Amino acid sequence: MDHLAAMRAFKLVVETGGFSAAAEVLEVSHTVVSRQIKQLEEALGTQLLNRTTRRLALTQAGQLYYQRTVEILEQLEDAALAVSQHQTHAAGTLRINAPMAFGTLELSRWLPRFMAAYPDIRVDLVCDDRFVDLIEGGFDVGLRVTRTLPDSTLVARRLATCEMALIASPSYVQRFGAPQTPGDLVRYNYLTYSLALRSTDLVFQGPEQESHTVTVRGNLQANTGIIVTEAVLAGQGITASATFVIHESLRRGELVRLLPEYRLESRELYALYPQNRHVSPKVRAFIDFAAEYYAVPRWAC
Repeated sequence: MDHLAAMRAFKLVVETGGFSAAAEVLEVSHTVVSRQIKQLEEALGTQLLNRTTRRLALTQAGQLYYQRTVEILEQLEDAALAVSQHQTHAAGTLRINAPMAFGTLELSRWLPRFMAAYPDIRVDLVCDDRFVDLIEGGFDVGLRVTRTLPDSTLVARRLATCEMALIASPSYVQRFGAPQTPGDLVRYNYLTYSLALRSTDLVFQGPEQESHTVTVRGNLQANTGIIVTEAVLAGQGITASATFVIHESLRRGELVRLLPEYRLESRELYALYPQNRHVSPKVRAFIDFAAEYYAVPRWAC
């Protein structure tokens, strides 16, 4: 017996005053409704309805059971409505994971606007340059700036392309001169972001589409690109940086681009989220907002 269906049938029999009327509402036969009530009474071990040829009347047990049935079915409807609204309304806590530099320099620009647009979302942002397992860490969405994504069950949505640029401060170039070819870089102090893949091997594509690989060395490595950039700004050496980090410093003339005719492999900005049949409204709202923001090129330099 489907206990819940039998409860709904019983409630309708009471409210419509008969088996036939209840059957019509449920779009089933009189026999089906009669059998559901009989099975319900057998399961409860008591009679719920007094049946006569002219009318139905609740027994004392039936009256008590009817009252509780109404309460239970109303609670189930409320629960279904709450879930339905949750699936259509962006609300709740949104846990975001992002690299330190991206979170500090980029998310700070547009996250407040996102929060103003979705006031029922509470943001929990964790910035970390370590690799973080989104599912194990309980994150709803992660932002990654990378050349390649590892195989995983996560869904990836590309948001933007980020170029890489070889940079130095004007004072450093004045003291040591500018490299003319990738091979010249072995004579310069290269400052390294240690968490980058192949952090000391730079691969350039030349103006004739030829490839140049150079192994570089220097006196600083750090696991955050912000520290490396600050050291470059202070005239301590050169580095290759994502343009989202240094585009404003380049525009202001605080940094200069080296070997502009040689291109480093670009990075892609992705939003990653766990694969579910139904993406929650808060995650969908965040990713759509980010996609709209980055639809306009942001880091040209």
